[in-house]
Amino acid sequence: MTTGRCGSAAPVSAPSDGTELRDAKKAFRAAARERRAAYHARHAAGAGDRLRDIVLAAIPFAPGAVVSAYLPIDDELDPLPLLRAALDHGHAACVPVVQGKAQPLRFRDWTPGAPLVAGAFGVSVPPESAPERVPNILFVPLLGFDRQGFRMGYGAGFYDRTLAKLRAAGAESGRPVLAVGIGYAGQEVAAVPIGLHDQALDWIVTDREAIRITR
Repeated sequence: MTTGRCGSAAPVSAPSDGTELRDAKKAFRAAARERRAAYHARHAAGAGDRLRDIVLAAIPFAPGAVVSAYLPIDDELDPLPLLRAALDHGHAACVPVVQGKAQPLRFRDWTPGAPLVAGAFGVSVPPESAPERVPNILFVPLLGFDRQGFRMGYGAGFYDRTLAKLRAAGAESGRPVLAVGIGYAGQEVAAVPIGLHDQALDWIVTDREAIRITR
């Protein structure tokens, strides 16, 4: 287990928008999906437990934190051991729910074995009857990441909108929001192509190490 800091040697992509950036992101996602699938095939066994242990050793949770993580699909790293540990430590756990195109995510309460219903993009989610939560620690999925704290998501922009909204609310209320990207070590790249609205992460945790992003 290793806890690192953001390095300065890797190149940083200049934020931009436009056709060139969209093409770069599209190509990045295609290659990143292949890298993740290959790494998952070799290293998935026990990865969720390793992730949990590294997170708990590296990142302090404030008492009564509300912790969000995704319900994994395909070859995503499994964060459910981490969510279960959060509950065991007295925190609340929730998972994201897509509201609609170009809208921030909502979050509903999650406990192991609770009923789920079909949601957007083939992802199971808690039913509308489940209580809503506002997380202050978000564990965010990704296709790729760099050590400047930028991630490549799936292209819909849900987490960027959500983090922008939660961070703004947290700045007003004095309740800061911590964004932690989680994925396999094999998903790291030198630099992620980024746009003007891409939200940086505070930490990145893989199945091998925790990387604290400093600016």
